[in-house]
Amino acid sequence: MEDSSPPARAAQERLADEELLVVREAVALLDKSQDEAHVVREILHLLSEFLGLNRGRVVLPDPETGELRIVHAYGLTQEEIARGKYLPGEGITGRVMTGGQTAIVQDVDAEPLFLFRAVPRASLPPQTVSYIALPLEQGGRQIGVLGVHRLRERPRPLARDQQVLKIAATLITHVLLLNEFIRERTSRLESENRELKWALTKDLSTYGSFGIVGESLQLRRALKQIEQVAHSEATVLLLGESGTGKELFARALHLSSQRRDAPFIKVNCGAIPENLVESELFGYEKGAFTGAVGSRPGYFEQADNGTLFLDEVGDLPLAMQVKLLRVLQEHSIQRIGGRKEVPVNVRIVAATNQDLQLLVSQGKFRLDLFYRLNVIPVRLPALRERAEDIRHLVRYYLNQLDQGYQRNVNITPEAMQRLTDHPWPGNIRQLRNVLERLILLAEGATISEKEVMAVLQAETHSQMQMQAPPSTSFAIPPTPAMSSNGGGVRAYHPVQESDRAAIEIALLETGGNKSRAAQKLGLTLRQFNYRMQVMGIATGKR
Repeated sequence: MEDSSPPARAAQERLADEELLVVREAVALLDKSQDEAHVVREILHLLSEFLGLNRGRVVLPDPETGELRIVHAYGLTQEEIARGKYLPGEGITGRVMTGGQTAIVQDVDAEPLFLFRAVPRASLPPQTVSYIALPLEQGGRQIGVLGVHRLRERPRPLARDQQVLKIAATLITHVLLLNEFIRERTSRLESENRELKWALTKDLSTYGSFGIVGESLQLRRALKQIEQVAHSEATVLLLGESGTGKELFARALHLSSQRRDAPFIKVNCGAIPENLVESELFGYEKGAFTGAVGSRPGYFEQADNGTLFLDEVGDLPLAMQVKLLRVLQEHSIQRIGGRKEVPVNVRIVAATNQDLQLLVSQGKFRLDLFYRLNVIPVRLPALRERAEDIRHLVRYYLNQLDQGYQRNVNITPEAMQRLTDHPWPGNIRQLRNVLERLILLAEGATISEKEVMAVLQAETHSQMQMQAPPSTSFAIPPTPAMSSNGGGVRAYHPVQESDRAAIEIALLETGGNKSRAAQKLGLTLRQFNYRMQVMGIATGKR
């Protein structure tokens, strides 16, 4: 039972006053200063001076190594602070960081997990010393640890110290997160300011001649990276979803470089049959294989002194990845059937919409080749990330398509808004295709909101069909022999035996050439291969 005698009540009131003073002064610090180091150190000072919770330290993970280290402290020397480093899970501090639970060590001498790393035992009082460590957390995320020493035999109850420490941990967490937010915000504003200054000194319309249109910050950031590396010889890896304009950026990089008067050769690695990749890239000599009636230079030789754009590089077979790596290292190639090395001076720009690091972990892409290609990675934003550019793109493509089709078609504000609000999973390529369809199907001189809605609904329906589970049905565009809805947008329907027949007939008509068969059916090679796999159609030819 609590002692309710006057001396006991006076002692309790004194404790309460001390706690209130510490909390009040700590809160006041937050209003007086935004200096993280000053505020946290003063909170630790208050805990030591008024409550006897000494040698307070705040341990935070190093952003680069993940190692835990003392960042803020009161009552520790610089040498002790420097020694205070822990691996996650190591010692009491490391366990509190990984487990997120408060640890109370009644006697540091009797606890084998207590390491005495920062403060040697000889530097502590001879009495029994306790240690309390609390996690600094926000929303389930562990951001650090607050630790203090206290003498075990003290007039203050341990529970009251723990209660005040929880308040202090909350205040310190608030300070750390606020400063983290300020640093991130400041860094972002500085970055945006640099981008804007760059944009003011550059004529973005220059890139319009390359087909790159827009003014968004994301686009400017990618263009700035391209400009920064254009005059170097560094290999560039363009990353982004399908349809984001990787070929346009690769061409812009080439035309902005000192190689602009030399060839720009594009290679779609996913469209070349596997048994032809080597001959297409490296060429062959006469008689190297059946049908090689003459010598032929490969893409590397064709691009000599210029730029070779390897699109969909993630689709390269592993065997070809080894040979490509050798070319990047040796700067020479050997034709199929040839005996001599042919030096090549080529700048490589690669592109992919796949996660190459994931492919590496799956054993489908070589790690050494990934490092060779990933010298300058440039991420191209998806269209939904630069929605403010859609209006510019619509006007650009409408003007381009009007000239190409000898039309003079405009668009209503309501129709433009519909296009702006669409998520565009197929990105710029899909936007251009939709605009081309709208111009060709437009009944008058103006594209209406109704016409846009009809085409976008058809697009959405087609995408849903394409994403349907393959076990029941999938979407396949009709061949001329298949049915059409007569409305300009080709019909999609569940798989029938006639679809299998259409694929097999196309393969027969093209001698097993999947690329040409895919073209006959209006499919990309990847779509065609997917359908063959789903339907179990096999061919030993290309």
